Amino acid sequence: MSVKYFIYLIMTILVIWSLDSININAIFKKNKIWQARVFYFFLAIAIIYLVTNFIYDIYESAIIF
Repeated sequence: MSVKYFIYLIMTILVIWSLDSININAIFKKNKIWQARVFYFFLAIAIIYLVTNFIYDIYESAIIF
């Protein structure tokens, strides 16, 4: 298994866990549940992607051959 997939797995767990602490219902209008869920989903994917690529780039630059 690639290192990047492992990082994706760990970051997915950490990002979902950390986003769970945010009360996104206070941000959105009343009765806009689906819009809030879609926003939460895209926000989670964006954060997972950015953090994983950041960590993987650091990992690649630390390997000296």
